[in-house]
Amino acid sequence: MSAQYKKNSYNLVEGSIQKSLIRMTTPMIVGMLMLFTFSLVDTLFISFLGTESLTAISFTFPVTFTIMSLAIGLGIGASAVVGKYLGRSDFEKAKEAATVINYVSLGLAIILVAICWTFMNQIFGLMGASEELMVHIRRYMTVWFPGSVLVVSIMTANSILRACGDTKTPSILMAAAGLLNAILDPILIFGPGPLPALGIQGAAWATVLAWGSSYTFLMYLLVFKQELVSAKLPSKAVMFSSGREMLRIGVPAAGANMMTPLAMGVMTAIAASFGDTAVAAFGVGARIEPIATLIVLAMSSSLPPLISQNYGAGRIDRVEEAYKMAIRFIIGWQMLVYVLLALGASLIANVFSNDPAVISTIRIFVWILPIGYGMQGIIILTNSSLNAMHRPMSALYLSAMRFFIFYVPLAYIGSLFFGLAGFFAGAVCGNFLMALISWRSFRSAIKVEHQLALDAA
Repeated sequence: MSAQYKKNSYNLVEGSIQKSLIRMTTPMIVGMLMLFTFSLVDTLFISFLGTESLTAISFTFPVTFTIMSLAIGLGIGASAVVGKYLGRSDFEKAKEAATVINYVSLGLAIILVAICWTFMNQIFGLMGASEELMVHIRRYMTVWFPGSVLVVSIMTANSILRACGDTKTPSILMAAAGLLNAILDPILIFGPGPLPALGIQGAAWATVLAWGSSYTFLMYLLVFKQELVSAKLPSKAVMFSSGREMLRIGVPAAGANMMTPLAMGVMTAIAASFGDTAVAAFGVGARIEPIATLIVLAMSSSLPPLISQNYGAGRIDRVEEAYKMAIRFIIGWQMLVYVLLALGASLIANVFSNDPAVISTIRIFVWILPIGYGMQGIIILTNSSLNAMHRPMSALYLSAMRFFIFYVPLAYIGSLFFGLAGFFAGAVCGNFLMALISWRSFRSAIKVEHQLALDAA
């Protein structure tokens, strides 16, 4: 492990929390902005193919996000385990864990992709996709599914770098991949000149090629340049011990993240009851959301390394300070974002569609759902913090409670009584209630950790 990464580890445990958060979050904002443009740019170019193609790509979002959720969850496990060892200055153990994590994440990705491929028709059928739409969905997913194995490995590798205090390199790679995707999209979708027009399948190829480039560079960086991952297969004992520790956090974290696409699948099915135009608009809104909550998501990647290293060093006071600082900022920021979105609702709607029904529904989405993004930020950052404190089951329970007791049920009840506007408003109410529960859960976890520290002393 390089001297720079050892220095980064020292700064996270001993340096200013505010400066560490700013230093680590700022590059993530740029990187994640480009990362989320993958789906947003795809949606924009695919919208030129017509409402049917736009609706088809909207149906794919819950499924594609399921794979992404596995990647994010395993990345959380990687960051928590590697960060804990770095906080203890056990650099060799951190390298062993990082090596094992790469093999485990690759194997789990292959298994999940194989299951999704096998039951593709049944999955989208349950979501309400018609046979006409399935033609477009299959063309997209037959390319996207095999390539998605790469994104799981990329997310895990980036998490290892972030655990070492390096958010700049992952951000540059995400930005480069997003730019490459944006360049390839119109070329492969519309086929200018002698090139064939691949339509919706071209969007999938653009994404997979961008991922492939990132994966190649990341493996070179981790294995040969920074020596964060060993080129040799670890022993069975190391594979078992490190793999078990990572999976103890990574599997519940992946499960918690998979609640999002599962809930999105149910929400899409509810939207489908209002017609294909509602599904198309909901799909556009689902792709706007990551941009609107960009800083929340960036901080959910930069906060865990800071918390996990201080947790490993026994500095619970710094863990609490970092969490409170992040929450205060996010509430104020998301209020500002909501005002800007509400003012620009008509402009946003007209960018993505020329269908009056779709435009009207997008406006309703933008006027209502982003009100709760600040509360959603509290939920996301609380789950990230609990995972970093090696409390993955607490984060999993909170995620399950959010989606299946508050978010989806209240959205459904709202849709029954107040139509599409009630559907969105019910989801907002679910986020508000769950944010209060999440805050109290973190406070309880901190009290337990303080008591354990007193008992140990």
